[in-house]
Formats: sequence, C-alpha cells, structure tokens
Amino acid sequence: MKFAKVYAAQPEYLRGHIVHVEVDIARGLHSFSIVGMASRAVDEARDRVGSAIKNSGYTSPKSKNEKLVVSLAPAELKKEGAYYDLAIALGYLLAADEIDFQTEQRLFIGELSLDGSLQKLNGILPIVQAAKDAGFAEVFIPYANREEAALVSDITIYPARTLNEVITHIDQKNEQSQCIVPQPATDITFRTLHYVTDFSDVRGQLVAKRGLEIAAAGGHNVCMFGPPGTGKTMLARAFASILPPLDSEHMLEVTGIHSIAGNLHSLDVMREPPIRTPHHTSSYVAVVGGGTNPRPGEITLAHRGILFLDEFPEFDKKVLESLRQPLEDRVVTVSRAKGTVNFPADFILIAAMNPCPCGFYGTEHGRCVCSAHDIARYKKKVSGPIIDRIDIWLPVEHIEYEQLTRTNDQSAESSEDIRARVRMAREKQYQRQGKNTLNNTLSSRDIQGINLSDSVVRLLQQSAKRMQLSPRAYHRVIKLARTIADLEQSDDIQEEHVLEALQYRPQIQ
Repeated sequence: MKFAKVYAAQPEYLRGHIVHVEVDIARGLHSFSIVGMASRAVDEARDRVGSAIKNSGYTSPKSKNEKLVVSLAPAELKKEGAYYDLAIALGYLLAADEIDFQTEQRLFIGELSLDGSLQKLNGILPIVQAAKDAGFAEVFIPYANREEAALVSDITIYPARTLNEVITHIDQKNEQSQCIVPQPATDITFRTLHYVTDFSDVRGQLVAKRGLEIAAAGGHNVCMFGPPGTGKTMLARAFASILPPLDSEHMLEVTGIHSIAGNLHSLDVMREPPIRTPHHTSSYVAVVGGGTNPRPGEITLAHRGILFLDEFPEFDKKVLESLRQPLEDRVVTVSRAKGTVNFPADFILIAAMNPCPCGFYGTEHGRCVCSAHDIARYKKKVSGPIIDRIDIWLPVEHIEYEQLTRTNDQSAESSEDIRARVRMAREKQYQRQGKNTLNNTLSSRDIQGINLSDSVVRLLQQSAKRMQLSPRAYHRVIKLARTIADLEQSDDIQEEHVLEALQYRPQIQ
C-alpha cells in the first residue's frame, strides 16, 4: 500500500475543523513535502515525525529513497499548530505497510516529541465536539488532554502517552493484547467554590452592594465612580462571588473558548463565570480580538462572565467605542481581508472610574489638582452611547474610619446569602422568558409585552422627559425595574421599582 488517508482536526476560530491527512509514497530521490497551506509549525512536522517514528522502533522516512507527499485537505484552510503530527506518522506507517488499521470514524490528534511521546495541545474540546458532530466514533488525543476531551459525551476518547501506545492499540498486525483504556466522562457537577473576596469583607457601601446585586440578578452593566481607595476594585472582585455557577451547557461553551486561548492551565473545566481584568494600556486587538488570523480578545474571554475595566476613561478611546456592539448585541464582529468572524461576547461590564484624573475632585479627603479642562476632557472620553448602554451608575464614597475596624457589622451580608437571592430572581426570569434569558437581553418587542399599570407608565414618561432619556435608556430603565421586581419576587413592576431604577441613571455628564 503506497497511499493512506487518516483524519485529524484543528481549532478554527472557536470551533473545530476536520482535516483529511493523505499520504502518498512514490519512487524517486528522497523528499518529504507537506502541501495544503501549511504553516511553519505544520511544515516542521517532517522532522518531529521522522524522529518520533525512528525512536518508536520503526523505519524513519528519512532513511529511505522515496518521494513522500502529505496533503492536508481542504487546501484552502490555513493549517496551523502541531495537531497533525500523530495523523501524519500513522498515515505514513500505514502507507508503508508497516502497520495496518481501520481509519474510518477515527480521529487522531497529537503533537509528537522526538522520542515519540504526545504533548498537550490547546483547543481539544471544540475539536472533539466537531468530531462528534461529524459522526466520528473514536478520538485519540494526548493523555494530558483526557479530562477536557471527555467533557463531550457520546464519543469514545482514547488518551495516549506515546505513538507506540496508539500503534499497539490500533495495529491489526500486532497480536499483543495491550490496549488504551477509554477515558470515562468528566464529572462536571458543581463543587463549592471559595472566593478570595466576599461581600461581607466590604464595609459599608450599601448602595453599591445593592446595585451590584441587581446587576447580577439581571445581567446589567455597571459603572462605579468615586475617589481612589474607596473599595471599587474590591467590590468588583467580590461581584464574582454572587454570580450563580455556570450550567453544563455554558460550562462547555466557556471551557472551549478558554481551551483555544490556552487559558485552562491546570483546570479541566470552568465551573464559575470567568472574570477578565485587562489593564488600561491593553491594545484594541487584545481587548476586542483580531489579528491576521482572528483570535478572541478579552471581551470574548469574558463571555458568560465579567469584564472588569478599572480606570475606565484611561482606556484608549478606540477600545471604549468598540464596546458599543458587544454591549448591545452580545457578539463582536471582526472583519479582515480573509473573512469575517463573529465572536460571542455576552458579559457583564463592571467599570470603575475616578471623578477626575487625580481622583479627588469634589471630595473632602484630598485636594484636586486638575484644571477644568482636564476634568472635562477626562469625562468626555466616555461617550454618550457608552453611557447610555450602562444601566447602573453607583457612587462609591469614603466611609467612616470607625466602620473599617468594626468587628460586628450586622449589615455585612455574605456572598452566599446574596447569591441565593440572585439565583431566585434569575429562576423567575427563566420561567417567564425562557432558559438563560435574563432581563438585560430583552428585546424591544419583549419589553412591549411587559404589563405596566397606568401609574407606572405616567411615572416613566414624566421621568423620561425630565431626565431627557433616549429611547434606549427608556427601555433600559424598564428592564432594570423588572429585575428589581424579580428580586422582590413581585409579578408586576411597581412605582417604587421604577423610582429605584431611575436613581441608577448616570450621575456624570
């Protein structure tokens, strides 16, 4: 047999893409070529595969006078990474009649070391999901990726440590009984999580805590403003502790995104909503995503979780304006000459800012050194469309020093107690609107279906005229009032819910 075809895959954007690995051996002077838009990392597989085959006890293709061509199809897909090493090695040995095995419904993924061992790869979860969707029955992956791969059900996962292990398992010429044990399904049940910062650790700031609880319940965006050192960052860190854990569907979705980005490290599955905290010097591509071959940015890595932007006005103007689409549509579109890709970006924005560049404008605990021009320019960096898309604006002021050392603060609720209320409010929304549909995601048509009493409608219209609310802001007030009503376990929006929602409208202009 001088021709063989096996199957491999690679992650493409946020999904897996199946690739046919065809190997042809012909007479002639020695040559080893890989065709099909192979990147440098794929092209270097020639040396890795040759040494791995030799050190596994088989004849290396480099020691033979033959013309070896490896074709990776489809040819128009840019091949990147070391995902094809295992498939190329097995395809060569099959074409050279050194081993014999069934190739159909089997997918082979793995980077080979020179000694034949298999190395861990990023993006295994979306690859296995793509293999399942394409009808494959078995997937052979590096041993280090076993628990991540086994998150996908109804497909057999074979984790292997070396090339020899795979050959021994599949080679029909081999009479040894040694086989790779299939990986059992990974347990994705919720485990108790321990957060570094609990809401009970934050003294005072009852208004900010209330606003963050509402944001967690309805998925609303928040901006905290106040002088430095008042606890804005601490509150943002504690916010993660009041969010309910991800359900199984969202666990797989978020884990797949972070697997491709290489952020899993020692984790096998992300059970809690991610929190991303990019520095204000981060570039546009780092936050939004992109590049020659588009990759997800921070707003996609925050999908189903929190994007915390500290020193909000200090971010580049281009970065701030790029938040318009994801805050409204919960996706971000990255367009390049090679094509357009939509990355998911359904996150809760938590922004924090000072009243001025030095941070002490209008406070009693420091002297402001900013000119009127500096203050105006600082506030102007946050444009009206961005302000309009943030539902809750929370003042975070200095608290009394005595309260910082008080050991028995009855008002300091734990995150566990708040999280219980948030979960109940979300369940009420799911029952009314459908699974995973929070109030912040309601469309204008959904809002039209909300029953409002005459007195509530009059209050909304009078307040909208007085505060000069835009139509978008008007709808956001209704959605915020609906969340406040859900926290109170009220079926209808009352006037007090609307009044509380209105007080969270922006206090800076």
